Amino acid sequence: MNQARRPLIAGNWKMNHGAASGVQLASDVARTTAAFGSVDVVVAPPFSALWKVADALQGSRVELSAQNMHPKASGAFTGEVAPGMLLEIGCKWVILGHSERRAMFGESDAVVAEKVKAAMDAGIRPIVCVGETLDERERGDTLNVVKRQLNAFLSIIADKPGFAAIAYEPVWAIGTGKVATTAEAQEVHAMIRASLAAIGPAMAEKTRILYGGSLSPKNADGLLREPDIDGGLIGGASLKAEDFSKVAETAQKIAG
Repeated sequence: MNQARRPLIAGNWKMNHGAASGVQLASDVARTTAAFGSVDVVVAPPFSALWKVADALQGSRVELSAQNMHPKASGAFTGEVAPGMLLEIGCKWVILGHSERRAMFGESDAVVAEKVKAAMDAGIRPIVCVGETLDERERGDTLNVVKRQLNAFLSIIADKPGFAAIAYEPVWAIGTGKVATTAEAQEVHAMIRASLAAIGPAMAEKTRILYGGSLSPKNADGLLREPDIDGGLIGGASLKAEDFSKVAETAQKIAG
């Protein structure tokens, strides 16, 4: 973790917690992370819980994120949610290009890029996910796959260095309990940093790169101490305030 960049700890609740239990979890997260002034904390509930969670987070340091959005401002897109709707609720962030969206819902690099542009244009901060499958890693294609995914949207986020965040999530480590070693994670994060540096020094210095892939209190210290890992996009461990706050506490200690 680089001292020049504030650590960002984001919790992706996926399809867990409705409004009632979501309010309780969000309130617990706000309470247990309140003292961590050197860390940015974000929670991403399901769409149905966003409004209530936004109310619960009023006056706290925790910011609200959506898990996805449609790139159009309005229209005949049944079941979709537009950027302006997220802003109206109080979302400051949105997770885009998650591996589950890519694999289960057919989101291509081009679709992810379109959503990133729409988020940037609307003033919503995107957390853009990249990462390789187990087959791609075993073939030695990790860096090529991540570079391809990056190249689809890097020019879009270049206009506002540091506004967007990038999350490296090895697909084979999501929800499996498997975790990339600190060296494996740092290798990919360093490549992402180098790609940012090729655009300009401000991009490399300001853009936060998160690790996502079974990040937990047990492995957070080792991963977050790597120079190019600026925080985490957390799935399972974000569903318990105690576990999530422990990761944020680790980031706080490392940040000083």
